[in-house]
Amino acid sequence: MSLISKNMCMKSYPKGTPTPDNFTMTTTDVAPAGDGEITVRNHWMSVDPYMRGRMSGIRTYIDPFQLGEPMEGGAVGEIIHSGHPDYAVGDWVMTMLGWREIFTASVDSLKKIMLQKVDINLLPAQNYLGVGGMPGLTAYAGLYKVAGFKPGETVLVSGAAGAVGSIVCQLAKADGATVVGLAGSDEKCKWLESHGVDTAINYKTCENLTKALQKAAPRGFDVYFENVGGDMLKAALDTMKMFGRIAACGMISQYNNEKPVPGPDNLVMIVGKSLKIQGFIVSNYAQYVPEYLMKLGPLMASGQLVQQETVEQGIENAGTAFLRLFSGDKQGKMLVKLT
Repeated sequence: MSLISKNMCMKSYPKGTPTPDNFTMTTTDVAPAGDGEITVRNHWMSVDPYMRGRMSGIRTYIDPFQLGEPMEGGAVGEIIHSGHPDYAVGDWVMTMLGWREIFTASVDSLKKIMLQKVDINLLPAQNYLGVGGMPGLTAYAGLYKVAGFKPGETVLVSGAAGAVGSIVCQLAKADGATVVGLAGSDEKCKWLESHGVDTAINYKTCENLTKALQKAAPRGFDVYFENVGGDMLKAALDTMKMFGRIAACGMISQYNNEKPVPGPDNLVMIVGKSLKIQGFIVSNYAQYVPEYLMKLGPLMASGQLVQQETVEQGIENAGTAFLRLFSGDKQGKMLVKLT
């Protein structure tokens, strides 16, 4: 007997900021798993800023979403039918087949992208989409491997209350850093400072961001973890130390631009201060997963690292959850609860 899955698809590619009209719901019949297959009921799915790049119809480092087809993204679910000896009914797995309630797929095809068993007794299921998953590894790789952070340095983080930024702040603070975070509301700033950030600055109400950063860190920053770009990158360049390092994870302020926007007018600081700036994609750092998890366990157990999250309920609100990434109407990891 087949099952019915509700799915979220792209109806049209957005121009500028996405709107609800760019999304559409569909239903599909899902046959139970055959030989070599598993059927998964997703319980949690992730929405992430990088997905905006897949809404252009153009291939970048990853294929675009196909109009009318269920979208893709991180999801955690429970196996409800299995035709594979290594995967049992009741096992929980993380895959890239989010944006749908139920799916059947071959184990071999899933492994080509991502198929990972997860232990929901070790971490809550949704944490594998946040601190225990891609955002956590992104934070770790960017801070330690790309920026070369050393314990005790001074670190600036933009998008500091987001899924990645909040983890960067907590990791750096646990290693003795002085941490300054940039966020878009007083509520977010209060959360950051209650979780160890030395100074959290509301960039929306700050009259002069460079002066605010100079006050927060008079000697400047060794490391800048870049999630936003634009004015924040400009202020960071003004306040970096000589030989500072910038890990460029994302520049969300530019993702919805319909026309090119001029870059910061002080890029010459990169030369004068002998700065290093490197962009990175987390998939190139998968070899560091075991190393990160060894660091993560004790920090979570001690309460030095927690997952802040915002949750929308139901597949029908997955598009809304995605739009909240750009409105700023969320804190920490943005998730959709599907069951």
